[in-house]
Amino acid sequence: MIIGGGVIGTSIAFHLAEAGVTAVVLLERDTLGSGSTCKAAGGVRAQFSDELNIALGARSLAAFTRFGQRPGQEIDLHQVGYLFLLSTPDDVASFERDVALQNELGVASRMIDVTEARELSPLIDTEGLLAAVFSPDDGHCTPESVVLGYASAARRLGATLRTGISVLDVEVAGEQARRVVTDQGTIQADTVICAAGAWSAAIGDMAGIELPVSPVRRQVMFTEPMPDLPPAVPFTVDFATSFYFHREGRGLLLGMSDPQQQPGFDLEYSDDWLPRLGAAIETRTPGLLDVGLSEGWAGLYEVTPDHNALIGRADEPRNFFYATGFSGHGFLQAPAVGEVMRDLYLEREPFVDVTPLSVRRFADDRELRPETHIV
Repeated sequence: MIIGGGVIGTSIAFHLAEAGVTAVVLLERDTLGSGSTCKAAGGVRAQFSDELNIALGARSLAAFTRFGQRPGQEIDLHQVGYLFLLSTPDDVASFERDVALQNELGVASRMIDVTEARELSPLIDTEGLLAAVFSPDDGHCTPESVVLGYASAARRLGATLRTGISVLDVEVAGEQARRVVTDQGTIQADTVICAAGAWSAAIGDMAGIELPVSPVRRQVMFTEPMPDLPPAVPFTVDFATSFYFHREGRGLLLGMSDPQQQPGFDLEYSDDWLPRLGAAIETRTPGLLDVGLSEGWAGLYEVTPDHNALIGRADEPRNFFYATGFSGHGFLQAPAVGEVMRDLYLEREPFVDVTPLSVRRFADDRELRPETHIV
């Protein structure tokens, strides 16, 4: 039983069904991908500061390049690269270390000077920049298409994906999650996998598991069509402000992390972030101030205290698994996470050790490894 029908849940359903697991059932209270996934900016990358996140990102990026063959869906993948713009000595030093680690792990990222950064992304103003990092294999694709691909393939392989059904409780008895109570009846379950994104803390509470996941609103906007826009625009991130943009149709998609945004389940688009966004645009891409903008949407990040995912199996109930808290990286890590959850369920060794992502890291007072490549 998988709770949550976003990209993580549908990836898990596909990988389990593909492995021959019978009676895979996924429950989604709305439509598939209607939570955080359909509001994602669609970025896919392997540029991270932590070895585990690099591995998950690289594995997923490889899967996205083959998505048309497996599971079989066009996802409009554009490998235009990710470009991080750096404006402080500390950030330059940090990214130099990160690039060295990424290169060791096979990621083709590299430090570049500001002149090359401007050549790659002509819209930027380089004043105040010290350096940049570019990885040509990264890019962006369409989140809804990824969900559709996984969901369609999972169904073809025998999985049942039910939408419009809300989970009300997870009944635990004898150290096992036995039943999932929904608004349409109670369903027996030999395993429960929480992939409920920003809503995972509530699902964990039902099973007696503390999942430290907080919802935080993120918003995006779009420019009007820009006739002179280059055909290939990197996914460009001004690291100091988190302001980012990439090409979307004949214009750009714009977004940033609003430092004044408080946690909560606020899904209403609001203009309250425009002063911060406008200041970031004026600093880094002032030419966009003369381009018409249209409001986009609001979505939720599922944030953990160290901005790393929660992936693992509960100590009790032992048949409760979780894959959540991706802090903005869930979409791009979904293919690899589906593989990992399949292997954890089948008690096989995953391609990468995800033990550091267990929820136990917060209770055991382990030294945390916060992910710094946050967008």
